[in-house]
Amino acid sequence: MPGNKYNGNQAAGTTRLERLLRERELRKSSKASHYSSDPTDNNRGNELSDHDFRQGEADNAAVSYVEQYREGPAREYNEGWERPDGKPIRQRLLVVANRLPVSAVRRGEESWSLEISGGGLVSALLGVKEFEARWIGWAGVNVPDEAGQRALTKALAEKRCIPVFLDEEIVHQYYNGYCNNILWPLFHYLGLPSFQSQFAAYKKANQMFADVVNEHYEEGDVVWCHDYHLMFLPKCLKDYNSQMKVGWFLHTPFPSSEIHRTLPSRSELLRAVLAADLVGFHTYDYARHFVSACTRILGLEGTPEGVEDQGRLTRVAAFPIGIDSERFIQALEVPNVQEHIKELKDRFAGRKVMLGVDRLDMIKGIPQKILAFEKFLEENPYWRDKVVLLQIAVPTRTDVPEYQKLTSQVHEIVGRINGRFGSLTAVPIHHLDRSLDFPALCALYAVTDVALVTSLRDGMNLVSYEFVACQELKKGVLILSEFAGAAQSLGAGAILVNPWNITEVASSIGQALNMSPEEREKRHRHNFLHVTTHTAQEWAETFVSELNDTVIEAQQRIRKVPPRLNICDAIERYMFSNNRLLILGFNSTLTESVDIPGRRGGEQIKEMELKLHPELKESLISICNDPKTTVVVLSGSDRNVLDDNFSEYNMWLAAENGMFLRSTNSVWMTTMPEHLNMDWVDSVKHVFEYFTERTPRSHFEQRETSLVWNYKYADVEFGRLQARDMLQHLWTGPISNASVDVVQGLRSVEVRAVGVTKGAAIDRILGEIVHSKAIATPIDYVLCIGHFLGKDEDVYTFFEPELPSDCIGMPRSKVSDAPKVPGERRSVPKLPSSRTSSKSSQNRNRPVSNSEKKSSNHMPGGGRRPSPENVSWNVLDLKKENYFSCAVGRTRTNARYLLSTPDDVVAFLRELAEASISNGPS
Repeated sequence: MPGNKYNGNQAAGTTRLERLLRERELRKSSKASHYSSDPTDNNRGNELSDHDFRQGEADNAAVSYVEQYREGPAREYNEGWERPDGKPIRQRLLVVANRLPVSAVRRGEESWSLEISGGGLVSALLGVKEFEARWIGWAGVNVPDEAGQRALTKALAEKRCIPVFLDEEIVHQYYNGYCNNILWPLFHYLGLPSFQSQFAAYKKANQMFADVVNEHYEEGDVVWCHDYHLMFLPKCLKDYNSQMKVGWFLHTPFPSSEIHRTLPSRSELLRAVLAADLVGFHTYDYARHFVSACTRILGLEGTPEGVEDQGRLTRVAAFPIGIDSERFIQALEVPNVQEHIKELKDRFAGRKVMLGVDRLDMIKGIPQKILAFEKFLEENPYWRDKVVLLQIAVPTRTDVPEYQKLTSQVHEIVGRINGRFGSLTAVPIHHLDRSLDFPALCALYAVTDVALVTSLRDGMNLVSYEFVACQELKKGVLILSEFAGAAQSLGAGAILVNPWNITEVASSIGQALNMSPEEREKRHRHNFLHVTTHTAQEWAETFVSELNDTVIEAQQRIRKVPPRLNICDAIERYMFSNNRLLILGFNSTLTESVDIPGRRGGEQIKEMELKLHPELKESLISICNDPKTTVVVLSGSDRNVLDDNFSEYNMWLAAENGMFLRSTNSVWMTTMPEHLNMDWVDSVKHVFEYFTERTPRSHFEQRETSLVWNYKYADVEFGRLQARDMLQHLWTGPISNASVDVVQGLRSVEVRAVGVTKGAAIDRILGEIVHSKAIATPIDYVLCIGHFLGKDEDVYTFFEPELPSDCIGMPRSKVSDAPKVPGERRSVPKLPSSRTSSKSSQNRNRPVSNSEKKSSNHMPGGGRRPSPENVSWNVLDLKKENYFSCAVGRTRTNARYLLSTPDDVVAFLRELAEASISNGPS
């Protein structure tokens, strides 16, 4: 295959909207150029429609039709990108669907014939000329021998199709089992059947598709995965190549989160889909359900753009599919179709024609439609001999008992109604258990007065689009189920009905038959404009354009995301340093990972207790006992929590964001700034108590310097609404004039006194540690690692050697003479600290007030410290390569590096301890 040089780059500095508008204008100009240069292309109405594709009745002419739509005018994405023959290069599009657009029939050991296969997706994509498309999918046949596989692959290559070979057992378990017996009923609100797990076969089949895609993938290709058969495919593809452009589109409804959560494999499927860059649905409702499922089941953040997981955004959007409306419009001029129209008009002269075209499927609402028609005839004797219902019911899955039962039920109802209201010369319902060819179908659409679409649940339903496209002369009326995706697009011009309400549908039939010509014209004009504007080609081009742009935006975000911590480098520099400082967060850093999505009571209690990760004990003991290493646990938790977890270690504990400090062999002291105003606590506490009572599974904590309301285990969407209400109430009431900061976490709201941050406290903490240990050599290695809120990330920049000196100095708070908290002592003034960067070795000593000079000479217990004015050395002698700031699970961070989970922290500290031990005593 020729190399793909398209790289998707756009002009630098443009906004997302500007890029997409530019793409749209390029497509328009390309189409205009094509049509003006090809005036002879006026016979496409003779070609076959998507119904031929769905019904599998096309001949070799249909195969050439596929080829005709494969070879379209090229679009110039980037100026100057041309093939050797001078034609512009098109981006390659790998369309991955369960079925290929052709089905294979074996004629001999190494001989195959190809026929157009069924599927609405086929018709939608055949008209797309903007891309060099290749199809990857199952050919609908089991080919166990290698000779047959080679021959079929060669035959399909001529049609730009690439087969995935599935054996009979995989097809049975994956397609007939998990796809059609589990996912399809679930997505259409039919509930889950009693089943044995077929998920393993489903994943295996998806992996087989991924293997074929990876074999044919070239850099720059767009891979477009389709439908519920391939929900696991995006993850498989991204596991192969994280840079691959992957989109996934669902052609069925996506159920509400309450329905989807009944699926045992719910979380794994959602996460697999989220591996895609862009996830598309036919309607906004389906997209909203998907985002809601991700927030409620996975506990992820839903945004207007999509779903965010630790800084990675999967875009979720609605892309309503369309049809090739020009084919239907032009087909009406073909003589063969005109003959069909004349025959139908003669056949049903003097009667209004109602039409239903559906697969004989439970979701199509055929029994409800026929019963509504019966009720209409009961209540309107005038119309009994003046209207006829033509119901085309295309058989499907005829070997499944439920479908056989549905067929018998429909036949019984039709027979009863025809017997009740029919005569020797005419019957009210003409029911056909077969499909129609394209000319006959277009003619039937053209003579219809009322189209009746009563789907109980339908992803889109393009029959309604086809009917509108063929009604330019007749101006017929569309009665459309509100549960079909097409209702979102054609609802303004159609009569929307609830198909379960037989009386309502019967009344709508009467409204349609008696509608004035002026109203029919107005309704039709609205829908006709939509159908001819929002075509299948526009749908595909828009999706791929959005996918390209989504990848560009993701790359821009990734460039701002720090790299993963290089553990080997961090350990090596640790071993060669002389005086090390390790600052470790606690919650979501040193704690055990908890299953958030399940929201089970056990996990909630477990996390609320904040227990140290059980695998950290030996590693921490080893690191803390190293005489060259000082360990500080810096946490927002209160002192009791840190006492319970760390009392046995030789380290420093800094509670409540550094406002309380102690070494584990000493008592707590406070480092709070002087005159810290806490008068706001009681009023804020009342607000937090109120919202805790009205938000199930939320809780709040009262600390010495802050109050925290946490709704992590509450319903995600309800919790966010409550948090928003709380913030509005706080700012307009209790804290409107208070000196406080409001810090919003992922699922928490914290109110703390102004200036209470980890970075603001770290210089006081560092000074106390330096004095207490009487450190005589500068600290030349710093590791600062934690899952800190944005407000507290100033702790990272505090140590940053590359910052200029006027930025690095933190404001020092004067030590207060406020009364002591029982069991603690006040922090004494500390040794003036200075930093040496890789660019400068100058001392950066802070000014010391007279009061501090007087008090700094005396330590509690009679100890004596050196006088600051007589001592001057660098507390920090920190070079760039020896500073490792690392955020845990937060990609939007000021830290230099990243680790994904607390488990990664555990693994890193274990390696650090092992390396330290293996190299002997420091």
